[in-house]
Amino acid sequence: MSDFWTKSGRAVVFDDDDMVDIAGATLDFSSTDDVPPLSSDMAWSRAGANGTGPGSLMDPLEDPVPGLGTYEDFNTIDWVREKSKDRDRHREVRVRSRRSTAALLHSISDAFSGWLLMLLVGLMAGALAGGIDIAAHWLTDMKEGICLDGFWFSHEHCCWKSSETTFKDRDRCPQWQTWGELITGTSEGAFSYILNYLIYIVWALFFAFLAVTLVRAFAPYACGSGIPEIKTILSGFIIRGYLGKWTLITKTVTLVLAVSSGLSLGKEGPLVHVACCCANILCHLFTKYRKNEAKRREVLSAAAAVGVSVAFGAPIGGVLFSLEEVSYYFPLKTLWRSFFAALVAAFTLRSINPFGNSRLVLFYVEFHAPWHLVELVPFIFLGIFGGLWGALFIKANIAWCRIRKTTRLGRYPIVEVLAVTAVTALVAYPNSYTRMSGAELISELFNDCSLLDSSQLCGYLQVGQTGIGNSLADRPAGPGLFTALWQLALALLFKMLITVVTFGMKVPSGLFIPSMAVGAIAGRLLGVGMEQLAYYNHDGLIFKGWCTPEADCITPGLYAMVGAAACLGGVTRMTVSLVVIMFELTGGLEYIVPLMAAAMTSKWVADAFGREGIYEAHIRLNGYPFLEPKEEFEHSSLAVDVMRPRRSDPPLAVLTQDSMTVGGVEALVESTRYSGFPVVVSQESPRLVGFVLRRDLLISIDNARKRQDGVVGASLVVFSEHPPAQAPDGPPPLRLRGIMDLSPFTVTDHTPMDITVDIFRKLGLRQCLVTHNGRLLGIITKKDILKHMAQIANRDPDSILFN
Repeated sequence: MSDFWTKSGRAVVFDDDDMVDIAGATLDFSSTDDVPPLSSDMAWSRAGANGTGPGSLMDPLEDPVPGLGTYEDFNTIDWVREKSKDRDRHREVRVRSRRSTAALLHSISDAFSGWLLMLLVGLMAGALAGGIDIAAHWLTDMKEGICLDGFWFSHEHCCWKSSETTFKDRDRCPQWQTWGELITGTSEGAFSYILNYLIYIVWALFFAFLAVTLVRAFAPYACGSGIPEIKTILSGFIIRGYLGKWTLITKTVTLVLAVSSGLSLGKEGPLVHVACCCANILCHLFTKYRKNEAKRREVLSAAAAVGVSVAFGAPIGGVLFSLEEVSYYFPLKTLWRSFFAALVAAFTLRSINPFGNSRLVLFYVEFHAPWHLVELVPFIFLGIFGGLWGALFIKANIAWCRIRKTTRLGRYPIVEVLAVTAVTALVAYPNSYTRMSGAELISELFNDCSLLDSSQLCGYLQVGQTGIGNSLADRPAGPGLFTALWQLALALLFKMLITVVTFGMKVPSGLFIPSMAVGAIAGRLLGVGMEQLAYYNHDGLIFKGWCTPEADCITPGLYAMVGAAACLGGVTRMTVSLVVIMFELTGGLEYIVPLMAAAMTSKWVADAFGREGIYEAHIRLNGYPFLEPKEEFEHSSLAVDVMRPRRSDPPLAVLTQDSMTVGGVEALVESTRYSGFPVVVSQESPRLVGFVLRRDLLISIDNARKRQDGVVGASLVVFSEHPPAQAPDGPPPLRLRGIMDLSPFTVTDHTPMDITVDIFRKLGLRQCLVTHNGRLLGIITKKDILKHMAQIANRDPDSILFN
């Protein structure tokens, strides 16, 4: 009985050819990549091919019709029915395995098909992620120069084999030349700088234009992060084409271009979408996953773990991310398979070695000084900053996205992307910390200064002191460090502002790296401040006893790492998975406690301003029917307050078990737009018998008219086990008991809504019938609950677009 609703509240039915607004873009579904829903004509032609012709009495229970049990686009799956179908299939395979050797082998292959699918997903996602990393690195460097030994070499690869590099200028070699140097013959002077500046902007605009044009032309679903939609799909919603092959190809190519353009975005979130596309495509190779939506979502949950695994080189963190942040249904079997798939993906990525450092992790850190208990205070301050930034970012970004959706700005995505890219490139180039890519910036900020480090962040004054091993004792800041700090402060302001308008544009855009960059900059600034405070006040009350003049007391890189975790936690509200990702990402296992303190503090502070993370906020902005498992329902309403029909509504549209004709059923279906109908004993005695889906009803009637002789509009539609007595000269009855759900979920009219909401969340229901003493009163759909919760929160209840 779930129906589709427009913003104005009118009930409509969406076809694949309808234009629907999702994530702020007007999308055309005239061609989809997933298996389309079977039409009745297709059902008839395939059934005819099986040799069942006219004249046979059709019972769907004994003679299943192709197309039954499938779902329309923008509909919610019935988890209970899907799980029941899988149990029946598994039971049938087990029974057959005892009859013959071939059936036994089929049973064994069926049992191992899930592990084989996970292996293929891990291999495919790992290979794609490695290719994306290498291509993005190369194109990012191309904006600044070219390798004379081969244009396909990145800056780092070009200078690897050069014997003319010095340690001080380890990034410079004769084989790599900037565009200004290549054209003018010199790297010095204003003309060469301006030339480099202009070419940098031109390349950035070219990459961004290609990215947004390809997305708009070939796969509108390839834009954005993809995680809000993945969460909605995993909760049971169907968006056909979102995980199809065209989306995968387009997102892979445009992700490289978007990252290379220098926009304030990352590739980590979109890699989750890419991995889920791989899983969805590979599911079509295995019958039990192709034909069962619930089983497919178990695979997609594992694929989300694979996406984070290949994005950060953090397989364990990826599994926890899928469990904590993305998945709606995560049984123990999915946990094991997620772990295996993440392992395979990480191994594949390590074999490709895209970073060229023989390590899986993106930012390897090697801090030499342990942290002290007193430092928990600045770490908590970083957590507070991360929580405030996260809350501010979510509110600002949602406000900007709402402006994009409701004004003329949303009609010109190409112009918006080019304008933001031009501003980003124009402002970013003069500052070396905004010019470099986000991953390179974070790596620089995490870096711990050593004896031979030539980074500007290590521009301390030499006072003749040395630390232990390769580390340095705390020293006074020099002119180079002061310059770097001013540049970092400007970079912090720029990143905070530009990320707000960048996230949500019509290009693939992740939020992990920009959020971590903001936190890492703030953490490095605080770390250097603490370091100088300790140097000049080592005999003070705070530092006395653990910070001696010749010791390495404060590690600024550690503060950058904690700040990155705090800001990412404030934006996404991740906790456990965030800490595990951070220590896997950096290799800093002994710094778990500071990371935990910062992540928990940032979540508490951000939750004080609003409990929604960025992904939940975008789900609500786009009107997806998603019941947030983390949200508490505290209102004291009852099921009778939420159910339909209301007091002023017309009576509930129902079917009777053995007193309606085919013509009457067709008239009822034609006059309503509900996606399902309760079946009762009779209009006079509305005791509940079962529930029938609209789609199954239409396919069965259409199929029966073509396959069964004598079925006319006056034929009786029978849902009971034993049809009533018929007149000898009357048309034969149409038995449809096989398509009816004999055990629909019901609640009484006095069931509290908090219990009803829990039932919907934990069982994944799409509708629940309301009864009183066995008599049917009404129905509650997922959309009804979402609209009721929106009314309680003083939001527009008609913002729930689809169900």
